[in-house]
Amino acid sequence: MLAKEFQKHLNAEKNPFQQALAKKDYADFMVKLDSIQNNAFINTLIKVKNREDLDAYTTLPEVQLKNPPRETLTEQAQYPGGFEKLRTQVADLFYQESVHADEKHIRAEVLFMVERDGTISNVHAEGHNFTFNRQAEIALYLLPEKFSPAKSNGNAVRYRFRLPLALTFD
Repeated sequence: MLAKEFQKHLNAEKNPFQQALAKKDYADFMVKLDSIQNNAFINTLIKVKNREDLDAYTTLPEVQLKNPPRETLTEQAQYPGGFEKLRTQVADLFYQESVHADEKHIRAEVLFMVERDGTISNVHAEGHNFTFNRQAEIALYLLPEKFSPAKSNGNAVRYRFRLPLALTFD
């Protein structure tokens, strides 16, 4: 919607100097909007992490970080559309402008639990770059679809999932 309104304003402006100023104002506005949106995502991540930490203290000590043995697992957790769709959606949701890196290649492994109802929890990214890790966690929490849960003998079970991620700067 913003892009359409900007384009209308730009098309209506006949002075090339005013057009250039409008483009610069739009670019500055979008950077500020991205920053505001990223802060909102980070605040949401903090709320979710705090809620998960509190749940760990208030629920029964049933939380297991290990998957059931493969022999008893009849169906693994799956993202709708498969692993490649999961990676594509995470990449689309990833806010790479906030990643500050001294290296050309950054890697992280994101670990999370797929709950019995298909939601995800306990997202934790492990890697050498703090900002990359946080953005990876935020992207996982923003996924629009639920997983199909893992099953053991027909019953839904919690499942630990690993997602390797990498970012290359040109």
